[in-house]
Amino acid sequence: MAQEKIKQTAGRDQLGGFAPKFAELNDDVLFGEVWSRTDKLGLRDRSIVTITSLISQGITDNSLIYHLQSAKQNGVTRTEIAEILTHIGFYAGWPKAWAAFRMAKDVWAEDDKDNDAKSQFQREMIFPIGELNSGYADYFSGNSYLAAISQSQVTIYNVTFEPSCRNNWHIHRADKGGGQMLIGVAGRGWYQQEGQPAVEILPGTVIHIPANVKHWHGAASDSWFSHLAFEIEGENTSNQWLEPVSKEEYDRLK
Repeated sequence: MAQEKIKQTAGRDQLGGFAPKFAELNDDVLFGEVWSRTDKLGLRDRSIVTITSLISQGITDNSLIYHLQSAKQNGVTRTEIAEILTHIGFYAGWPKAWAAFRMAKDVWAEDDKDNDAKSQFQREMIFPIGELNSGYADYFSGNSYLAAISQSQVTIYNVTFEPSCRNNWHIHRADKGGGQMLIGVAGRGWYQQEGQPAVEILPGTVIHIPANVKHWHGAASDSWFSHLAFEIEGENTSNQWLEPVSKEEYDRLK
């Protein structure tokens, strides 16, 4: 479940007719290649590096606003950005930090309540929440977050869902073996196999998902939720994403 390639069109939208090569380098190289190397450096860390570089140069225009917004989307919290800008101020200059704070306050203004709930949930859990799962946002209703726990021997991710967030119906395809295993680690969530009643997932609940079975999983409406996801090895494995879980289906769960 690694991040997918970043798609950017700002260069072509704004400069495609005037400077097509610059637009191509911006969209396809800077974002399509450099920002997309998330196996080397995650989006959250790339956002922090970019913000630091811009502020150090005294660039506090719309480009900084864009990258502050991206940092928020990539999982940087209100508390973290305040600490990051304070630290930058000592090395890049106090006036530059002041200018950046004015922008950051606006970007995170409506996020205080959500960040407080997310921060509280993180304190209750041993595993990190990780970065905003933007690469798979099209297959989730609501915001989810992804943290790699292990990428050697067995691949394990901690997947975190905000309240009411759930992934689409999907199928783990395999000719032999395959499937997935989930272990609840914090909060309360749901797993449902097509044609079967939904099963509540609590910390310690283990869900075995066979290959080629249509299903979905996600948070309860009143709780943040995290589970570990283990991909089971198999032959010719793939993931088939299907339609979202309808609001009517989801609202029947209690």
